[in-house]
Amino acid sequence: MLLGCIGDDFTGSTDLANMLVKGGMRTIQTIGVPQSPLAEDVDAVVVALKSRTNPAAEAITQSLAALAWLRQQGCRQFYFKYCSTFDSTPAGNIGPVTEALMDALLDLPNADFTIACPAFPENGRTIFRGYLFTGDTLLSESGMKDHPLTPMTDSNLVRVLQAQTRRKVGLIRYDTVASGAPAIRERIALLRRQGVAMAIVDAVSDADLVRIADACSDLPLVTAGSGIGLGLAQHYRNGGLLQSAEHAAAMPVQDGYAAVISGSCSVATNAQVGQWLQSRPGFRVDPLRIAAGEDSVAEAITWARPLLPVEPVLIYATSDATSVKAAQALLGVEHAGQLVETTLATIAQALVKNGVRKLVVAGGETAGAVVQALNVSALRIGPQIDPGVPWTLSQGEPPGVPRLALALKSGNFGAVDFFAKALAMVHRP
Repeated sequence: MLLGCIGDDFTGSTDLANMLVKGGMRTIQTIGVPQSPLAEDVDAVVVALKSRTNPAAEAITQSLAALAWLRQQGCRQFYFKYCSTFDSTPAGNIGPVTEALMDALLDLPNADFTIACPAFPENGRTIFRGYLFTGDTLLSESGMKDHPLTPMTDSNLVRVLQAQTRRKVGLIRYDTVASGAPAIRERIALLRRQGVAMAIVDAVSDADLVRIADACSDLPLVTAGSGIGLGLAQHYRNGGLLQSAEHAAAMPVQDGYAAVISGSCSVATNAQVGQWLQSRPGFRVDPLRIAAGEDSVAEAITWARPLLPVEPVLIYATSDATSVKAAQALLGVEHAGQLVETTLATIAQALVKNGVRKLVVAGGETAGAVVQALNVSALRIGPQIDPGVPWTLSQGEPPGVPRLALALKSGNFGAVDFFAKALAMVHRP
């Protein structure tokens, strides 16, 4: 196996798996750390964790367990995947997890250095002079400044990462990246002599990602968003390590009903929910009503059951930043999030029991809770819906458990009509 990946949330892991498949790598995504060796013959595996907002110690423990399993599979290189908006807090988890992975790989050459590059130009995430942009807007001026769990108020990734790690953090600027892989390698060598162990890398185009991947071919560990995955796949192919493979990316038409569950409160998902509600039915889950003891699961399913045979439904907790902060003020940030995640996951279980076989889930934390509640252990990556978001098909179900088509969308991803577009690819009324 060429590449072993550790994703810090489920939607982001699917995003990376999608990029690897686009690059020609046979890829499977596991939900959590498998308990046995991988049976499939693949080029890459992505172990999807739900560790982004866990306490740093828990995130480290989970990530090291994933790394140990991936090493047992014989992977040549390792990839720690986080969000293209570098979602984290001053306490972590990107810095602490990266440090722990580097320490665990010190028996390998060049493990004393790694890069950090969350750039995903196709989705408008670019880095210049160490500053992260979402489109034409600095990260700190985007909707991410109001994220309920990981508000990003500083766009300077060198500062953000340095606050999370004891190792010295440096920068590989765009003029170096534009000069090509040899120049990047020279800069890495210089930074290592200066005692730098991690470097933010500028990138504004897919061509930059390819150059960066080429320059990092001898690093045991790469940390990044999903974009570098496309560059690594091309590097492996150019080096003769990756065989030409035909990918069965087309999804079969699935039987059963269709539904959307949305827990993300990002600006993009708010727009997507608003677009859906203009012409289709939706049921809002309110954390304050859940906390008051109302049975929101029963209410949602009672509402959805007569509609499912007619058309797809949306069940959502998505709301604007003001409403989110009001709920957090009353319930506490962590408790409010857990209430919503647990409720939406239970609703997903009930929807499947009522015949849903095609499910779109918006929000990384929500997706993690849903796939765990549905006991999904692995996913085959299907066709892309929008950049960074493919359809997937659950794998390895025990007898009597239905196979599910799942689209796991990171909160910030997707066009405004994403929900309808996704379901049009797999759903026939």
